[in-house]
Amino acid sequence: MLDKLRTWLGVWRSMRIYYGNHARAAAMDRLYEGFLKPGDLAFDIGAHVGDRIASFRRLRAKVVAVEPQPALVKVLLMIYGKSFEIKLEQAVVGREPGETTLHVNLRNPTVSTASPDFIAAAGSARRWQRERWNRTLRVPVTTLDALIEKYGEPDFIKIDVEGFEAEALAGLSRPVKALSFEFTTLQREVAVAALRRCVELGFTRFNVALGESQRFEHDEWGSAEDVETWLAALPDEANSGDVYAARG
Repeated sequence: MLDKLRTWLGVWRSMRIYYGNHARAAAMDRLYEGFLKPGDLAFDIGAHVGDRIASFRRLRAKVVAVEPQPALVKVLLMIYGKSFEIKLEQAVVGREPGETTLHVNLRNPTVSTASPDFIAAAGSARRWQRERWNRTLRVPVTTLDALIEKYGEPDFIKIDVEGFEAEALAGLSRPVKALSFEFTTLQREVAVAALRRCVELGFTRFNVALGESQRFEHDEWGSAEDVETWLAALPDEANSGDVYAARG
C-alpha cells in the first residue's frame, strides 16, 4: 500500500511539472515543428507522462509511444488511449528483444532506469543523493528496428531513457531523418557512445539543448566532434539535456 501511494504521488508530481507550464509547451512545439509536419510519424521512446506526445499531437503528427512503467502506462492510456493516431507500447527499448530489469524510482519516476550503471553513477553525485530506486520489475525489451518494422519509419525519434540511450540506438540499424537523445553529465561516456552510433548510422549534423530549455544552444549545427568537445567542457551542474541529430 505504501509503495502504491509513493508511486501515485510521484506520478502526480510529474504531471504538475510536465503539464503545468504553458510557455514551456509552446517552446516545445516551436522546437519540434522543425522536425515534424502534419501526418508525420514520431517515436517517443521513454514517454513518461506524455508531454512530448502532447506536443507531437499539437503538431498533428502520429505517435508511437514506448514506456515500461505500469503506472505511467495507465496514465498514458487514460489521457491518450482513445486516439487512433497514438499507439502505446509497454516496454524498454534496447539493443535486442528479450527481457530486462527496470529499476523504479517511486518518488521520482522520471529517473526510473534499466541501467545499473546509471544508478551507480548517481550514487556518487551530490545532487542525486536523495534519489532511491526502491522497486524492480522484469519488463519486455523491444528495439527501434522492431518498432519500425511494426509501425513504419518515423520522421523523428525522441529517446529519453536514463542512461540507456546508447543501448536503444544499438537496436537501430537504419538511418531516419532525425532524432534526439538525452544526455547527463553523470554519464558523459553514454552520450559519446550514442553520438558515435549516430555517426555510424549516417547522421552528419548535430545540435544540443540544455535541460528543459526547449531551444538549441548553437545557432549553427555542427559535427559530432563539436558536440563531444562541448559535452566535455560542460560543468557538472548543467546536469542534463538533449542531443539532436539530423542527416544531410
